[in-house]
Amino acid sequence: MVLTGRRPPRRRVAVAVTALTSAIALGAAGCTGADRDMFRPGAADAGDPYVPGHGNGGYDVKNYHLDVRYDPATDRLTGRATITATATQDLSRFNLDLVGLQVGAVTVNGTRAEHRRDDGELVVTPPDGLSRGRPFTVTVDYAGVPTAVSDGALGSGGFLHTADGAVALGQPDSAATWFPVNDHPSDKASYELAVTVPDGLSALSNGVPGPKSSADGWTTWRWSERTPMASYLSTLVIGDYRVVTGSHAGQPMITAVAASLPATGGAAGSLARTGEIVDFLASRFGPYPFESYGGIVVADDRVAYALETQSRPVYGPAFFADDRPNPGVVAHELAHQWFGDSVSLTRWGDIWLNEGFASYAEWLWEEHDGGRTAQRNFELQYASTDWSQPSVEPGRERMFGAAVYKRGALAVHALRRTVGDATFFRILHTWTTERAAGSGTTADFVALAERVADRQLRPLFDAWLVGGAAPTLP
Repeated sequence: MVLTGRRPPRRRVAVAVTALTSAIALGAAGCTGADRDMFRPGAADAGDPYVPGHGNGGYDVKNYHLDVRYDPATDRLTGRATITATATQDLSRFNLDLVGLQVGAVTVNGTRAEHRRDDGELVVTPPDGLSRGRPFTVTVDYAGVPTAVSDGALGSGGFLHTADGAVALGQPDSAATWFPVNDHPSDKASYELAVTVPDGLSALSNGVPGPKSSADGWTTWRWSERTPMASYLSTLVIGDYRVVTGSHAGQPMITAVAASLPATGGAAGSLARTGEIVDFLASRFGPYPFESYGGIVVADDRVAYALETQSRPVYGPAFFADDRPNPGVVAHELAHQWFGDSVSLTRWGDIWLNEGFASYAEWLWEEHDGGRTAQRNFELQYASTDWSQPSVEPGRERMFGAAVYKRGALAVHALRRTVGDATFFRILHTWTTERAAGSGTTADFVALAERVADRQLRPLFDAWLVGGAAPTLP
């Protein structure tokens, strides 16, 4: 993610570089009678202090199959979500995150289930307990006028009604405003989406496009993202867009620019370099991890950021102000396809693993594109850094602060200077390969870097990521 405009206020926090232990197994078969007394509710929270109330425990989602219909004239969305999951404990009931929308019916394994709402939670009680270890399927019918979610510390995200359609986007909030979900990046899943909109509008999302169909003045667009995806990386963009469909490296390439923006301006020109930038980053980070490419530029000024929505980043208009090209922001969001999307966070306190590497990718791309070298950017940033602000565990209000982005990038370059180019890029390739389609923590990355480099590196990371004074230059 790249932000424009005002950042959240600063806050000093204690720093603890620790890994969040996650116990996720497989599970689900039915139980009746006295056996059910052994079952218990799943947690109504993933336990991440940065996003209280987000995510749920007791199950692991494998796939979301979403069938939605949206009418911009009424701002009404109707949907059916079919969710395939496995119980990670013996479950008597479980929660899904869902904000604002009304639920008509819920079934579990084809049988009606009791359900109730509790603020942003949908609480589901199946007729029989769900045993740990086998899959189960939940179907939720829902409808209503979706809304944005405002957070005083982190800004707004969610489902934004626009002049010609809608944009569903945001970090960490967005997914639960338009479908029921286990809304935490520690539970990744594959996605299939069919979205029906009035004829003449585009409906863009993640992954590989499927066949379109039209009937009675409505068009259904289909998309599938088969590589596991964190929920905040899902997106839905509806409206009047110039869509360019092609291919790159044998895979679909779909880019789109809002029709209200210049057809040959800075936004379109920047997106046109997507394939070139991906190829450069792949030479540094390893093979591109997904089955499609692309990007979307929206025209709504409320989207004052760019977000690495999986396989198809979304860019706000401010990045192309005065119709200027900005390939740097494209490099940042495309770098996230490796760092953040393919290898995702286990917990938000390690967000530097996303933003530090994406910010460093901007330096790599600038040097490759004939601008300042990565070393020069490192020197300039080192001189202006506030070392009192940590990159790891920055505090909820500083999740998108300079310490996460720029100090994180300094740590990456310091690692490169310390171990040398050959070992440095081998570390990056190993991380993106061994943890592809998975997740990791700061502790995981440090351990991997030490293994690949065959030397102790924890003091280096401690100094550059969390130390309270300027580190010695390597």
